[in-house]
Amino acid sequence: MKLTKICIALSVLLGLGMVANGLFLLVSPNQWYLLVPGVISTGPFNQHFLRDIGMSFLFVGIGLLVGAARPPARVFLWGASTLWLGGHALFHIWEVAVGICGPSALARDFPGVTLPAILAAMLTFWAIGNARPART
Repeated sequence: MKLTKICIALSVLLGLGMVANGLFLLVSPNQWYLLVPGVISTGPFNQHFLRDIGMSFLFVGIGLLVGAARPPARVFLWGASTLWLGGHALFHIWEVAVGICGPSALARDFPGVTLPAILAAMLTFWAIGNARPART
């Protein structure tokens, strides 16, 4: 029971962070571009692209929040959120692997890119295990 509360709380915190980031991208993409460390080095400002990403973060966050509140939909919603976050993290790793960014980008991006993907994956695997019928 305690693990359930921890997972739900983590999903809510992660979801709120994703929603906040998505709203920031949608409302003020220029400020987001200038304030988030390392973003400027990834290419020129593109308002449309940043707002597209903002929608993605918004929906990922909503998926995490709704999954926290609706156990029957949890595996699907957390799984879908994990797929996007994991793909995003893998893309950042690929950029380093092919030389677009230096290895220092991995450490810089870890808190906002890789860690959320890892946490979401842990939540999803927990939800899958928790959703299985109990063996008798």
